[in-house]
Amino acid sequence: MKIDMNPNEMVIKAGESNHVSNGSTIKGKLILTNQRIYFKPETNGQPHSDVEIWPDEIKDVMFYNNRLLFSNGLNIVTKNGTENKFLVKNRSDWSELIVRMC
Repeated sequence: MKIDMNPNEMVIKAGESNHVSNGSTIKGKLILTNQRIYFKPETNGQPHSDVEIWPDEIKDVMFYNNRLLFSNGLNIVTKNGTENKFLVKNRSDWSELIVRMC
């Protein structure tokens, strides 16, 4: 899995993730760079769009529980009201790095 990087862009953190959208879960990789947040879905024969979030678009970063006992949800809310929900390991680490970037 490879993404097109911008000039002077470096990966800070990357890991397996699920993007929750409209009731469906899409497996892929969440990538945090020094310039943006990027989600690249797995190629599984179904069309899925990449998700790209720039720091100046972020309004809030919140935790949520995807099920009763699973506390691995990270919700990145943009200024236009879009909620980008991801299931990640170590969501506290992700949140801290994203907040520092903003």
